[in-house]
Amino acid sequence: MSGLRIGIGIDAHAFEDGVPLVLAGVSIDHPRGLAGHSDGDVIAHALTDALLGAAGLADIGALFPSSDERYRGADSLELLAEAYRQVRETGFGLVNADCVLIGQEPRIASHRQAMGEHLARALGVDSERVGVRATTMDFLGFTGRGEGLAAQAVALLERVESR
Repeated sequence: MSGLRIGIGIDAHAFEDGVPLVLAGVSIDHPRGLAGHSDGDVIAHALTDALLGAAGLADIGALFPSSDERYRGADSLELLAEAYRQVRETGFGLVNADCVLIGQEPRIASHRQAMGEHLARALGVDSERVGVRATTMDFLGFTGRGEGLAAQAVALLERVESR
């Protein structure tokens, strides 16, 4: 069996008034944030699921259930770091990850580098291993109507030690 594994993660949250918008650990100046049990960071959540999936572990909801009050308002980068710690325990390390934010707004071009750096820091890897991009979906669906945001991420892992 190959020492490489790939995983995909997807997350979506509705916009909510009165909460800050946090994407890939970066606070974005925006009139609405994302509803969620934690901080609603769709990029960090999608990447967490991609890593867990690649390692053959449970998903983010099983690891950090919304029924557990310990995770209410949690910093998603801390959840990402804990998930990756568990991935490393399976003997795998990150080769690279690619994250895509889906939504009409906000524009993230000026934040992309900081977002990648925040995600990489949470994982303890070099920032060139984590990419962040965005697409608008041309006004289609709930993200196109400005009702919320979604994100997809893929993560490539390689075996770094024997189990």
